[in-house]
Amino acid sequence: MQSQRLRRHAAGSCALGLALLLAAALSLLLLRPIASSPESVPLVNSSGFEAASYVEVSVNTPTPESVSRIRNDESAVLLFGLETAPLHGGEVVEKWSRAQAEIADELQIVDRCRSNGPCPAVAQRLIDLSRQGGGQSGRARVGSINRAVALAISPTADEAQWGVPDHWSPPFETLRSGRGDCEDYAIVKYLALLVAGISEDDVKIVILKNAFPNEDHAVVAVRVDREWLVLDNRTLRLVRDRDLTRATPELVLDQKGVKRLVSISRSKRSAG
Repeated sequence: MQSQRLRRHAAGSCALGLALLLAAALSLLLLRPIASSPESVPLVNSSGFEAASYVEVSVNTPTPESVSRIRNDESAVLLFGLETAPLHGGEVVEKWSRAQAEIADELQIVDRCRSNGPCPAVAQRLIDLSRQGGGQSGRARVGSINRAVALAISPTADEAQWGVPDHWSPPFETLRSGRGDCEDYAIVKYLALLVAGISEDDVKIVILKNAFPNEDHAVVAVRVDREWLVLDNRTLRLVRDRDLTRATPELVLDQKGVKRLVSISRSKRSAG
């Protein structure tokens, strides 16, 4: 019961910090609209998240069967069945740029560990987390890593740990303290999955807008066997992106930067 209260408290703090960043990012988009940009993703209704509703089919599509095939193909490739548009500037971009640099430095330390070089205890800790489920593959292996990271960190609000509303810790810092909020869990999972050998194209951090409770939240998405699985620090369950309910995906963070999720553009559909 106490753990559940701590998780709710940490999630609330995480939501506050991310809400400020997300509001700034959206304000930047309003001030600097992208010419001929795809439509923004609408908020989900109370019945849950229906990713298929964001995908419109070309008027030239001849049959319902081909519509289903196209949607299935897209969902196997695109996270939440949505395209992305780059986000330039703003505090989210700045925070993620710093996090990327820290992740790159820590990956180099992990490489030295694997080459029998100097290996700090925290780097070995990350390697051990990435090796969870070593005898498994696919979803089972991802689930083992997700569980190991979740149990290695105690949910703690940034205000309680750092005295500020929002602090994005590098993975080693989170593992040293053993505490963090939603984006700290997500960043450690992100690096652990990369260290486990999963392609950087198949691992993303996603900032969501939850409908209930109304808050912003950070999770990890990993592509396994042509489907995306969502890893949330508030549960050990792996949820397919298309099965995520009462949440709207807003931003995607990966090695290529920060992008906002958008519906498939009319121009691209027409060209296809």
